[in-house]
Amino acid sequence: MRLLIKQRVFAWADTFDIYDENGAVRYTVKGEIFSFGHQLHVYDAYGNEIAGIHQKLFCFTPQFEIVIGGRLYGTIKKEFTFFKPAYDIDFNGWHVQGDFWDHDYTVYSGNMPIMQITKEWFTWGDTYVIDIANPQDELMGMVLAVAIDAAICSQDNN
Repeated sequence: MRLLIKQRVFAWADTFDIYDENGAVRYTVKGEIFSFGHQLHVYDAYGNEIAGIHQKLFCFTPQFEIVIGGRLYGTIKKEFTFFKPAYDIDFNGWHVQGDFWDHDYTVYSGNMPIMQITKEWFTWGDTYVIDIANPQDELMGMVLAVAIDAAICSQDNN
């Protein structure tokens, strides 16, 4: 299955629409306008809040907590590096490999690839294509992709 994450360019805060393969909006992500750091809320197609991505403040490097259904599922921490970005991802037992510099990476559960995330270039706002092997991983995979984007954005703004 495939999802397209597209950032709204002319929004006051971080706002993303997530589309399915047929072009229908599956999820919306909205950031808080007057907050310190990234505080993102994920809504389903009916407007129900189903997840959150919250930046932890007063940390040496950007750190985020991922909450789904009110439960903490994991964290993303930017590791201190000089040249190429690296992230410590503790989320659902998954690990991520790839090129964060170019925003292309694969998510694994053990040795099994479960999701491929690719940035589309030359678009208005950030746009990512997510190919997910198992439809049951859709929500968790999409939230992880948005959280990684927020971590990259936070590092770029420092």
